[in-house]
Formats: sequence, structure tokens, C-alpha cells
Amino acid sequence: MKKCTNSIITLLLLLLVFSCDNGIDSITQVDPGADASAPTVLINFPLEGTTIKVLEVVTSINIDFKVNDDIEIASVSVKIDGNEIANFNDFIDYRIFIKEFTYDNITTGDHILTITATDIDGKSTSETVNFVKEPPYTPLFDGESLYMPFDGDFVDLISITHANETGAPGFAGDGKIGLNSLVPGTDNYLTFPTGNLLTNQFSASFWYKVNPTPDRAGILVVGDDETDRRQGFRLFREGNSTEQRIKLNVGTGTGESWNDGDVIDVTAEEWVHVAFTISDTENTIYLNGQAVRTSVMSSPVDWTGCEQFTIGAGGETFSYWNHVSDNSSIDDLRFFNKALTSTEVQAIADSAYEPKFDGETFYMPFNGSLTELNTGAEANVVGTPTYAGISVEGSDSYMGATDSYATFPIAGLFGADTFSATFWYKVNATPDRAGILVVGDDETDRKQGFRLFREGNGTEQRIKVNVGIGTGESWNDGGVIDVTADAWVHIALTVSPTESKIYLDGAETLTSTFTSGSSIDWTGCTDLVIGAGGPTFSYWNHLSDASAIDALRIFDKALSQSEIQTIMAD
Repeated sequence: MKKCTNSIITLLLLLLVFSCDNGIDSITQVDPGADASAPTVLINFPLEGTTIKVLEVVTSINIDFKVNDDIEIASVSVKIDGNEIANFNDFIDYRIFIKEFTYDNITTGDHILTITATDIDGKSTSETVNFVKEPPYTPLFDGESLYMPFDGDFVDLISITHANETGAPGFAGDGKIGLNSLVPGTDNYLTFPTGNLLTNQFSASFWYKVNPTPDRAGILVVGDDETDRRQGFRLFREGNSTEQRIKLNVGTGTGESWNDGDVIDVTAEEWVHVAFTISDTENTIYLNGQAVRTSVMSSPVDWTGCEQFTIGAGGETFSYWNHVSDNSSIDDLRFFNKALTSTEVQAIADSAYEPKFDGETFYMPFNGSLTELNTGAEANVVGTPTYAGISVEGSDSYMGATDSYATFPIAGLFGADTFSATFWYKVNATPDRAGILVVGDDETDRKQGFRLFREGNGTEQRIKVNVGIGTGESWNDGGVIDVTADAWVHIALTVSPTESKIYLDGAETLTSTFTSGSSIDWTGCTDLVIGAGGPTFSYWNHLSDASAIDALRIFDKALSQSEIQTIMAD
């Protein structure tokens, strides 16, 4: 039996050998040839310029790459910022290596990923990409030390610190800026450690939508105990269902300083920008960018024993006199380690600007800066334009100077064949003529863009516009301003596909019809010149203007007279 079994096995082996030789190809060794090329490295992620933006101070990144070689890969090294984080030298497929893995130690800042592949002949290839982990928020304003946007959490985005919650503070479901805002609610508030936030010079700002129930509440408080008010400060409100007064009390060590601020109109149901500043000698309350009251201090603020801020209530140190929790909405809270200037407060308030009127693409209030509020972009300056120190809508206005003006790119400002411009104007008749708003392509003709300017004498100045319509030009002699009135005048210019109109104080003064089939031509036009004729319209002595300009708006449509009157009334 044993011999029989051995015979069967032998027969099977012979059949197997026969089968391999008759129907199945044998494995044949192939000469791989010369190792001619270095490896190739393809980094799939991160890509060049990848930005990581998360709340965590330290985060992770997925690294994905592929290496190819014509003969055999010997090793692959992965480095971040010159430090090796991984090395591979064992490969299933010795010509192709595909790898994805997670690295968990990416800190805030710029980083360089370098992947180096080496083949068995010693040839190597390195590929690099630059990526960055940004902080979740970069301070926008000088001296900014804390920023809480309240967009669904209670985190200071500068220190990445969560506020502590007492009770169950909630959210409004909308905000002045962003997606949400804080509503503390009855018996609820936030506390935040003072840490390094306390300096002799201190400011805070936020948007506030008041709920007058209860009729008084603490808003922002820092104190040492509930027995006196000689340390820290207490920002609070008191009033009734129609108006609420914002007040401030500052502790100066041996005494206190009271600031009775001003009132918010409750019935308006609007967001109000609230700010206060504390210097060594005084404190000031601002509403919507305007200083409403200043109170003198006998000595600087005293922070002794102050360990935490209370947000949305009087808290443990100022709940007496019924200044308990607040049902109002609070948004975009910022602290500063300096006493902000009035210009800086106005700029913070302006930074939340949303277009007020249909078609509005540009708004420059000239409140101590040349910032366009829809985009946050600054105008370019030629020479030394100044500010008038007077205003219709805000805290200041533009004042030109000899050989000076501002420019701003026109991209996105005007419609293809329609636009409007409105502003307040207080004319200075010296010089007797000047450019006011100009867009042109060159100084050889007036067939593109437009030129709004004035001409006259010491008693009257005529506002005119010239519009380039490609093959020609259209003149509109507008209307006259009485110089002797020494008054602000509202000027509006509208351009439609067929005509231009000039309005003074909401009244139409003149319409000029374009040549049939023509409309304004923007070919070659790149910049808006404010306060002068500029490079394309300085001939005929239409140079810089010494008049005051306030609340300049541009629209990508031709405004109606009723729309112009609404803008003027606002």
C-alpha cells in the first residue's frame, strides 16, 4: 500500500511538470537595465500655499505623496522645517511608493514640507511645499488684546481661551457682525480671567442691541469685591422702555469717577456701537463712534484685587442696586491695552459697515481716514490731503490741499453703462476752479470716464460734469452753489445709458442727453481721483480742491430723485 501511494504522488508530480512546460509560461528573469533616472516625488497634500485655520494652538495635518523610480527606491525621508518626522525604507513595490499619514504637531506660523526620495544607486530627489497655520484671528486694531465674536462660542480668539459660564448664557441667533451674538439672560453671565489684560490705559468696544427688561443691568464689570467701587470699572445701563442710559464708574484707589454717558433710543431696536476709554486722567464713553461724555479722574484706574471680568451682568462685585444680568444682545467684544483715540473708535465702529442703499458699492465717510467701508481698503494718497474737522454724517470730512488728492481703484464700483455718485460738499472758492471726482484714461482727450468739477468766482461756483462716450463727449453744465452761504450742499451725479443728471440738495438742476447709441466708455480707466483733476484732468487749471467733501458714495446704478433725497435725508 505504501509503495502504491508513493507511485501516485510521483505520477502527479510528473503531470504537474509536464503541465508547466505545456500551456503555462515560465517565470523568466528580466534584466532591469541601467539605473538611469533619479526618483520622482509628487506631493498631493499639502499643496503650495495651503492655509490651516483652526481654533487649536497646535493641530495636525495629513501628508499625502507618491514616489516613483525606474529601478528601486531605497529610502524616503519626510521633514517639516528641516526636522525629520518620518523615514521609510521597506517597500512592497520597490518602484512605486504611495503614502498618506497624519502628523500631529503643527504650530502657528509658516512651515516647509520637504520629501526626499533616494534610489539604490544613491540618486535622490527632493520636493518642497510651503504651507501655513494661521491663528484663528489676527488682531485688526492697534493695542487689541481680546476679541470675542460670539459666533456660537465664548472664546477669545487672541489667547484661544474659553470664558467661564455662570448659568446658561445663550445666543441671539443673529449678530451685528457674523452669525451670532451673546444674550446672557436672567441669572446668566460670563467671566474671563484678567490675566495680562489690565493696564493703566484700557479700552473696550462692542455692539449692543438693548433689551430694556430689566430696566437696569450690568454690562461689563471688573472689581475686587462688593463692598466698594474703588477698584476696576463698572459699565452698566439704567432707564426705561423708551431710553436706556449707558454709564461708567471707574475705581481710582482712594475714590471713584462717575461718567453718566448718554442714552440709547430703545424704540429704534438698532445695534449701537458702545466704547469706553480709560487714560491716566480721564474716561470717555462713545456711542456709534461719537464721544458723548468725558469724566476726569483724580488718579489712574486701580486694578488691585481684580481677577476676572464679568460679561453680561453686574456679577459678584456689582449686583447691588439691581444691576444684575442683561437680556440685551452683545456682539464683537474687544479689549485694548491703550486709551483709543476718537479716530480709532470711529474706525472700529466703521469696520462693521454694511451698505445702506440699493446699488451702493463704495462709501468713504472720511472720519479721520481714507478707508472705503464696503471693502475696508485704504485709498492711495498723493501729496498731503487733510481733514476739515467738521462733518455732516460722522466725525470729520475730507479737505484737499495744494497738489494733493486721493485715488481708489474703480474695479467693481461702476455699472457697465450706469452709475451714480453722491456726497456732501462745502465749497471753498479758492482756487476758482478744481476737479472734484475724476475717472479718465489719459490726458489727451475726454472720450472715456467722467470729470465732475467746479468753476466760478468768490460768490458762486458751478458744478459741471463731462462724460466720455467713446467716440465723443457729453457736457452737463449742472447748477450753481452760493459760495456766500458757507453751507453744506448735497451733490448727486447720475449717469444712465442715455443721459447724465446733476442734483443739488435733492433737486435736479440739469439733464444732458448723450449722442444716440452712445453710453459712457470705461476703456483704459483704472482709478477714481478724489479732490482734484488728477493726472487725466489737470489741464484748464482743474487742479486740487480746498473744499470739504463728506460721505462719498458710489452706486452701480442710476439713482432716482427719490432715492437721492432719501440718501440726503439720512
